[in-house]
Amino acid sequence: MIKNFRLKPASTFLIACAIVAGLSLTARAADEKKPGAKPALTVSTAKPAQSTLPIKLAANGNIVAWQEAVIGSQSNGLRLTKVIANVGDMVKAGAVLAQFEAEQVQADVEQARAALMENKANAAEAADNAERARTLQASGALSAAQINQYLTAEQTAKAKVKAAEAMLAAQTLRLKYVQVTAPDDGVVSARNATVGAVVPAGTELFRMIRKGRLEWRAEVTASELGRIRDGMPVTVVAANGTQVPGKVRMVAPTVDPQTRNGLVYVDLAPPADKLAPPKAGMYARGEFNLGESSALTVPQQAVVLRDGFSYVFAVKPDKRVSQIKIKTGRRIGDQVEILEGLDAKAVLVASGAGFLNDGDLVHVVAAAAK
Repeated sequence: MIKNFRLKPASTFLIACAIVAGLSLTARAADEKKPGAKPALTVSTAKPAQSTLPIKLAANGNIVAWQEAVIGSQSNGLRLTKVIANVGDMVKAGAVLAQFEAEQVQADVEQARAALMENKANAAEAADNAERARTLQASGALSAAQINQYLTAEQTAKAKVKAAEAMLAAQTLRLKYVQVTAPDDGVVSARNATVGAVVPAGTELFRMIRKGRLEWRAEVTASELGRIRDGMPVTVVAANGTQVPGKVRMVAPTVDPQTRNGLVYVDLAPPADKLAPPKAGMYARGEFNLGESSALTVPQQAVVLRDGFSYVFAVKPDKRVSQIKIKTGRRIGDQVEILEGLDAKAVLVASGAGFLNDGDLVHVVAAAAK
């Protein structure tokens, strides 16, 4: 006689799971053996690599003149007869930029020279009279008042000679100033001089960029200023696309209380001859080279952007792919830094990742060249 028995609930559950798993494996094996189960895509693979990447700090700012010289008129009431320099001209120190009429000043110089000669003659006569007075002082032929008068006349005549010499020097200097010259080497950036104009002293005639030097004034947040040092290399890209190397000259000692940004002054090197040079007033972006660090990188084509997130596809031993969400960092050339989410030993789809979905079967042909 067979006794009735019952399986315990736990035993029943385990048996059911085993049956389901066996059926699933059988069905999957059957699917793979079917002629229609073909790989979704033929791909190549690549492995993450440890690379050394530069550390960059991006910033924006304006390109301005290193120093701008204002060249004004030093002659008063003279007419401009010639304007030689124009905007954009490269000039050397001492080069003539414009010229005023010189006839009136030359006449004043000759008048001052004649006045000097006259005063020198008077001074010579006064000196002779004073010398005779000194010789007669002991004889009593001249009173003390007369002797003192001759001596005073001698000193007065000498003073007049000095005044005439100063006047001649002033008029000679005026004659020099009829030519407006460049105070330094540089590029003429503005011109207000007009032929025929009669301008007072101090009127601005030209502006020039000294030495032709430009600098980039980058705006950097206060929290990042401490990472920048004098002499640090910088790459600046101007608005016209010209890439210009530079070097940090100095970091501003203060921070703008409104924007909380500080200025970094970057000296710009002249670009290559075939490139259009940047212009003062241009807006430019740039990167400070802060050094290097080690990073885990993958080929850029292995990274897929979907729904605002970055993914890679890892190839499993069964040739099916697994979609992995990652966080990316720096991009240098065709390499992308992986900050988190990826195992360094993973085998990734290097080509065609954008056409795959999680779980797709792939056919691997070869590893991508590093």
